[in-house]
Parts: sequence; C-alpha cells; structure tokens
Amino acid sequence: MKLTVSEVAKQMGVSVRTLHYYDEIGLLNPAGTTAAGYRYYGSAELARLQQILFYRELAFPLKEIAHILSRPDYDSRQALRQHRELLLLQRRHIDSLLRLVDETLGEIEMHPMKTTAESLSAVKKAYAEEARQRWGNTDAYRKSEEKRRGRTAEEESRVSAEADAIFAAFAKAAKAGVSPDTPAAQELAARWQAHITQYEYPCTKEILVCLADMYTGDERFRQMLDRYGKGTADFMAAALHAYCGQ
Repeated sequence: MKLTVSEVAKQMGVSVRTLHYYDEIGLLNPAGTTAAGYRYYGSAELARLQQILFYRELAFPLKEIAHILSRPDYDSRQALRQHRELLLLQRRHIDSLLRLVDETLGEIEMHPMKTTAESLSAVKKAYAEEARQRWGNTDAYRKSEEKRRGRTAEEESRVSAEADAIFAAFAKAAKAGVSPDTPAAQELAARWQAHITQYEYPCTKEILVCLADMYTGDERFRQMLDRYGKGTADFMAAALHAYCGQ
C-alpha cells in the first residue's frame, strides 16, 4: 500500500501541514519517495500515525510521544491498557466533579450559606456506590479506593476542605491580577496536582491539561469555580496549562 500525503491526510483526518511537520521533526517519516518526487506512506507509517494521534488525544506533548514510540521496550498493547485505566480514572474524577457542581448549584438555591466543602462530602458519599459498580474491576480503581477506605470521616472532611481552600486560593490570585505563569500561580497548580494524586489517583500533567480544559469548557464547572470569584475558572485553567508547559 502506498498513499500520498494528501491521501493520508484525508483518510486520517489530519492536515497536510501536520504531516509535513511530523516529518520535519522526525516523528513520522514517509516510507519513501516516488519517481515523480512525491512522498508516500505505507501500512507501518499509518499504524504509527494512529498511535501518535491517540497520544495526542490524551494531550501528550509531541516530544514525549516521540520518546515513548522510540523506546525499544515499547509495547503498544500494554500502553493502550495503561491509558485505558488513566481514562477511566479521569472519567471518574470528571464525573465526581460534575456531581459536585450539580450538588453545589442545588445547595446554593436551597441553602445559600452551605459551604462547598460540605457539598463535596455529600457528593462523595452518593458517588461511591455508582463508581464501584462502574469501575470496581480495574486495578486503578481498587488502588484509589484503598486510599479512600483508609480515611476516617474527619479525614474525608479535611480532604474536602483542602480542595475548597485550593479553589479559594486560585480565586484570590486571580482577583489580585497574578499572572498564570508566575511562581505563585505555578505553586497553586502543583498543589492541585498533588491533591488529586494524594487523595484520588496519580494525576499526570497530561491528565491535568485535560482537567484544565474541562474547567473552562464545561459551563457547570465554570460556574462552580467562578463562585469563588469571577475569572477563577479561566485563571486556574491558564495556570494549569502553564504548569504543564502547554
């Protein structure tokens, strides 16, 4: 099989410019050149492109993708299994936060003075059984639940309060006009990553970027975060992106 650059671009849903750039940086080189001077791709190159696009969907930087694919011990099946678990964990975290947003919005209407920390505690209790039914058979879920089960009600309350304090700190920095790429903002981003890693699951920078996009891309998250102060969602997302080098 021999496909030209334009044929590959059309078939794989990428631009010709992207393919040229991947060739330029050595991430994906064509199989060869025709007698007429046109570059072409074969089955092996298409398979590699599929892997590249998969990692891009997970927000991996191109340099890291190149490093992963060039490793002599690279196992595509194992990589897919690992990333599937990461996606499950990410979905779990997203669903949990969505429930928090919906719960918080409802509590604001019924009890304006109720804190976000209290709402978060209630959401986690309601979410536990559903999460177990959905993802209880994964190793990643079991490890996460081991952490959760080891916490007392008082410790769980402190975890919720810590998340609330981090959101409030982002809001304070945004109100003060702090730039998202300053050390102060980066420290907050690191705190949030550490919080998720310590209490939920290993939060890589790739996952953190996805979460940042969700905080501004989903109106419910934007409303919840902006409850701490107008512009909090945008500032937090920008700080997380800067922290992750994006």
